[in-house]
Amino acid sequence: MRATRVRRASAAVAVLVAAGLALLAIPLEHGTIDASPPATTTSVVAPAPPPAVPLAPQELSARVVPTIVTVTTHSALGTTAGTGIVLHPADSAAIVLTNHHVIDGGTDIAATSMHDMRRYPAEVVGYDSSRDLAVLRLPGGNALPTAALGSAHSARVGDPVTAIGNAEGGGVPVPAPGAVTRLGVTVTTRNSTDGSRNQLSGLIEVDADVRPGDSGGPLVNAFGEVIGVSSAGNAVERDVPQAPAPKSYAIPIDSAMELVDQVLTGRPSDTVHIGPTPMLGVSVRDHRDPMSNVPAGAEVTLVSFRSPAEVAGLARGDVIVEFDGVPVRAAADLTIRMNALHPGDPVQLQWIDATGAPRSGSLVLQEGPPR
Repeated sequence: MRATRVRRASAAVAVLVAAGLALLAIPLEHGTIDASPPATTTSVVAPAPPPAVPLAPQELSARVVPTIVTVTTHSALGTTAGTGIVLHPADSAAIVLTNHHVIDGGTDIAATSMHDMRRYPAEVVGYDSSRDLAVLRLPGGNALPTAALGSAHSARVGDPVTAIGNAEGGGVPVPAPGAVTRLGVTVTTRNSTDGSRNQLSGLIEVDADVRPGDSGGPLVNAFGEVIGVSSAGNAVERDVPQAPAPKSYAIPIDSAMELVDQVLTGRPSDTVHIGPTPMLGVSVRDHRDPMSNVPAGAEVTLVSFRSPAEVAGLARGDVIVEFDGVPVRAAADLTIRMNALHPGDPVQLQWIDATGAPRSGSLVLQEGPPR
């Protein structure tokens, strides 16, 4: 598919935003007479704009490809390839939208523009792992062409669409044409790197052959407008006997831009983290054992070497029951609390150790990779 779908791009797209102007009438002063003769007005009807014309495949690629970047993430688990959408400049940088799973765990993240093939270091501005979205900042990328955004609200089953991205991580933008097959779909995704699962809802289902590496790239309509962010698919090795028909899913651009606005305006929530990621240094899972005397909490399954958790005395099998004065009844409670914190913040922990004894300790959060 990489050989058959490659399109080179040369054209840039500018996004124009029209602003409305309100005219206010000024009332006459008391006691004056309006002696002005009645005005004669002529109604001028502007001609209707010509209907939008769908782009040919080469035209569509030429319009969209310069507005994407390929994303490369190095982590403790290896290297992940993905795609990003250039949204707009911010100061001397470019703001880019991608999937959270593309940058998850990244200790070194970089993006290469498909406009000038220049490589940019990527800073994580914020993310929401539950919605599989992340916002990046590319210092020095303020002149990069930006994507033309449409709306998923206008999408209908049967509409032609094209997903464009870094298919198979080859560093070459590859278009995958298809059509909308369903709207408002809920799926459970699995991260191919660490096996973690996540449920996404309200998705656009298409029959385009989206491949690993396309994640975070644009799903565009026939006019080259972004209506979704490619996030998941059922891609299998090619030439596999009885392989299923291509099926992939995109996050509507409307809801994705809500997350972008929340991140850029610095409004964290239970699922949205802003800025550098704080690290406690543990992996946890729910602990709910009715046969145990240990209360519900977040059971520690792994403690990182020389992490704040290890320094505080936490060990595998311990159950965290309180975090900075807030009860912890499940692993998600710990995640929610961490989303609101930043590297350098001091916290107090209470936990139950392997012998059933209550323990407590204080620590200072370190900076870690996005999670």
